[in-house]
Amino acid sequence: MLYYFHQIFDINILSYISVRAGIAFFLAFCLTVFLLPKYLAWSISKKANQPINKYVPIHEVKQYTPTMGGAVFISATIIASIVSADITNWHTVAGLITLIAFALIGLKDDLGKILSGDNLEGLSARTKFGLQIAASILIALILILFADFPTELYVPFLKQPLLDMGYWSILFWVCVLVATSNAVNLTDGLDGLATVPTVVALGTLSIIVYVTGHAIFSDYLLLPNINGVGEAIIIASALCGALLAFLWYNCYPAELFMGDTGSLSIGAFLAYMAILGKSEVLLMLIGIIFVIETVSVILQVGSYKLRNKRVFLMAPIHHHFEMKKWAENKIIVRFWMIAFLANLLALITLKIR
Repeated sequence: MLYYFHQIFDINILSYISVRAGIAFFLAFCLTVFLLPKYLAWSISKKANQPINKYVPIHEVKQYTPTMGGAVFISATIIASIVSADITNWHTVAGLITLIAFALIGLKDDLGKILSGDNLEGLSARTKFGLQIAASILIALILILFADFPTELYVPFLKQPLLDMGYWSILFWVCVLVATSNAVNLTDGLDGLATVPTVVALGTLSIIVYVTGHAIFSDYLLLPNINGVGEAIIIASALCGALLAFLWYNCYPAELFMGDTGSLSIGAFLAYMAILGKSEVLLMLIGIIFVIETVSVILQVGSYKLRNKRVFLMAPIHHHFEMKKWAENKIIVRFWMIAFLANLLALITLKIR
């Protein structure tokens, strides 16, 4: 909407992505702050509580905490993005579809858990993966067929692309989207643990995407120049604003959980931003916390099946530290620090080519 005000009324300041990104940030923040108390009151009255997994450390205080807060901040993000971004831009369209599709998958899963009263109910693993793969294929096809998005694979420290994946990029992007979505979902186990690393990662990826969409900056840093990707920064900025507002209620002790509605959606959008910034490989450093959490689960399951022994006291790894009697706040803040340092390193790699 604001983008068209610039065109119709010749308001030049609205032509700048940075200005519209700032507006989207504060609009999503204010919408989330306004809507969350209303949603909290409604969810408490309807007893839309988060069923706690019986196999993880007991948190009595969390037994009756409302969930599906992701529905609120994702809705606020979408509204702020539609108001601020160019919705005729295919990169914007694909970004909004990413948020909506994965949020709907998570919503279906959350509703199943709430209605059954069991954290292990909801969508089956096969159904969830199938829906995620279908959504990811749709996003990849939009990028290739409509956005004319390049298919080269870039890796850190190399000036030139490693290879052109062609249509194999669809398979690669599907793997990135599904893996990152589930990695954030695994991480969302303590109050605010997934929220802050996501905001930090979105900040880093927004810088990379902005540089990628800027002819001068991309040439200087030897990054690919992809026309039009900068509009996706507005969605990322809106999501950051919405997540910070959500953190007001999600920080320890949490009054509200984001649920799979939020975690699957923000994970997929992180992957989408990494794809736009040709930083799919660098995403492993940018999202280091999500990688660590996922690897801990893989190691635990693999070790138990192969050797009948556990690597950790419990997986994902944040539960391991809980079992070692670390205070929840200590685990959360230390993980935040690791995320921040890793993202600084990721930004430094942009200059080393």
